[in-house]
Parts: sequence; structure tokens; C-alpha cells
Amino acid sequence: MLSRVANSIYWLNRYIERAENVARFIDANYHMTLDIPDSASHQWQPLINTTGDHELFQKLYGEANRENAIEFLVFDRNNPNSIYSCVRSARENARSVREYISSEMWEHLNTFYLMINTAAQEVSMDLPHQFFVDIMNASHTFSGTTDSTMNHGEGWHFGRLGRMLERADKTSRILDVKYFILLPSVDYIGSSYDNILWGALLRSASAFEMYRKRHGRIDPEKIVDFLMLDKHFPRAVHFCIVTAMISMNNITGSQRGTFANKAEQQLGKLLSEFNFASLEDIFEHGLHEYLDSTQTRINALGAAVQAEFFSPQIADTTTESRTLE
Repeated sequence: MLSRVANSIYWLNRYIERAENVARFIDANYHMTLDIPDSASHQWQPLINTTGDHELFQKLYGEANRENAIEFLVFDRNNPNSIYSCVRSARENARSVREYISSEMWEHLNTFYLMINTAAQEVSMDLPHQFFVDIMNASHTFSGTTDSTMNHGEGWHFGRLGRMLERADKTSRILDVKYFILLPSVDYIGSSYDNILWGALLRSASAFEMYRKRHGRIDPEKIVDFLMLDKHFPRAVHFCIVTAMISMNNITGSQRGTFANKAEQQLGKLLSEFNFASLEDIFEHGLHEYLDSTQTRINALGAAVQAEFFSPQIADTTTESRTLE
């Protein structure tokens, strides 16, 4: 497969997943701020910080409030990671590889883009929660359409690799939103307010029902374990890394436990760490620090994928299979 085609399919899927997860960030914060005291309900700057785009936001808007935070994250064309920009970029990538994707995928992307474009032209947003649910559903529909109508060959595996790396990164950031939300007092920790925040976070990851079936009552440690280390929940970081590794092996042809390039080696090391990680390890390291470290490693992995597969002239092109260290 041409690297140009693989690159477009990979980023097409990353952009759609990113748009969905930005909607999840905002929805998580929106629900958290509805149910906690007024003194703690204006925390939009921490959300901007969590996305990593705080410097651009400061330059464009200055102080964060509900209106300009949503405008920046959803509609701003100057923000390359806004929902509008992601869907537009996904559509541009799809346009360049139309002969490799199904007509159903292309038609759904156009419908998705028109929905965002129409919303961007409206003066006010009366039902932000429903709008974000619509974005999540549109992303789910695209993933289902892709799985149902595209050959599960190399191109499909590049798309799933991109989607899983993006989802792993963003699930860790959704969990980080809770870290940045400040309660009025340490006395609120473990209170009904705190439980409301954790419940809202689970709902925003579409994890509330599955978590309750698995663990029952709200318990922060079990929530962290569920979203980070669970091997069966499809939005958990561990599940995403396992699935990304399967697609990587299908692309390179490597046997399990071996690697053919640096990207596969980095992914294998990250998977190995998660295979043997425990909740005690995470809290001993510090939850925020562990999440931040995971995000840094996923970003480095994304750069390695770019170098190995999409910029082959600067990559180490050896194809000899080696055993993971």
C-alpha cells in the first residue's frame, strides 16, 4: 500500500476519534459543573489545559468561560484540534483516498461535516448535551460503517491503529479532567459531590453501565482501574493498546513478541508495561503523573508511526524481525 494512502486512512480515523473525544471532554466538564457548588462550577480553564491547547487559547481568548471555551473547542477554525477542524480534516483525507474507502463511509462523512457546519453557523446552542451526543453517535456510526463496508486489509488496520492510539490518549485525558476539577474543600472528597463527579466522568466515557455491572458502587480506585487497565472494556487504555498491537502485527507481519521497526518496538514495550501494571503502581507513581507519562509515550509512538510508515525516506527501513527487549 502507498504510504500516502495509509497516511490518509490513518489520520482520517484519528481525526474522527479526536472529534468524538473532544465532545466527551466538554460533556464531562459540563455535567460536572452542573451538580457541584457555584464556587466550583466555573472551571473551564482546567479543561483547556487538559487538551494541551492552552497557549493557543490564551492567545485567542484570554480568560476562559463557558462560551469561549466551547467556541474554541468546538467551532474555532484557528484551532486545529477543534471538532469542526477535525471533521473537516477527516473529510479532506477521505476525499484523497475515495477509491480506497467505501461510498458509505464517504457519504456519512459528508453528512457529519454538514451537521457541524450547520451548527457552526447558528448564533446560540440551546442543547449542548444533545449536540455532543449527536457528535459521539456520528463517530460511532462512522466506525461501524467502516468495519462493515471496508475490506479488513492493510488499509483497515492502519485506520484501526490510528483510532486506537487516539482513543487511548483521550481516555487518559478524560480521566485527567477529574484531577483538574477543584472541589471547594478537601472535605468534599468522598462526599456525594465527589461521587457525582466520578459518575459524570464514567458517563462521558460511555462507561457508567459497564462499570456498575462490573464493580457496583462508585469507587475512585476501581474507576481508575476500569478505565486504565481493563482488558475487555473498549475505551480502556489497556484494551486500546492491545487492539493497536494486533493491527500493527497485521501490518508488519511480525509474530507476537517480535518487532520489525521502532514503532512496533515502542508499542510492544508500552503493551508489556500495561500487561503487568497494577493499580498500586499507578497510585505509587501518582495518578496525574502516570496519565501524563502515558500521554507522552503515546505521542512519541504516534511520531514513530509517522516516521516508519509515512516518511520512509528518513526511517530505518530494516524489516528483520527482532525479539522485544
